[in-house]
Amino acid sequence: MFNSDKTVDNFQQLFQEVKSYVELQKEYTKLELTEKIAILFSTLLMVAVLFILGVIALFYLMFTIVYILEPYVGGLKYSFAIITGVNLLLIALVVIFRRQWIVTPTVNFLAKLFFKKESNL
Repeated sequence: MFNSDKTVDNFQQLFQEVKSYVELQKEYTKLELTEKIAILFSTLLMVAVLFILGVIALFYLMFTIVYILEPYVGGLKYSFAIITGVNLLLIALVVIFRRQWIVTPTVNFLAKLFFKKESNL
């Protein structure tokens, strides 16, 4: 009924096609993962650079405000105390709202990056 040589050849050909498909899928997954890791690292680098520049700018801004406040509050030590209080308040706000400001946006970014089918980043 069936030609056994033809059936064996068909199975061998099918096996080769499946093997080729699996290899192509593996390569595609590697390329996709490489793209997403590159996007992730470039975003992390950009955030780090912006954070460092922002800290430097904030540092100089605080010194400027200290010297502007000096004549109005009675001296440098009171100006520095006020600015220290403002900085401590900012730190407290970041700690209190860390989930809304840091955790949730980070999770959303990573979820979009790794689980979205079409990446248009």
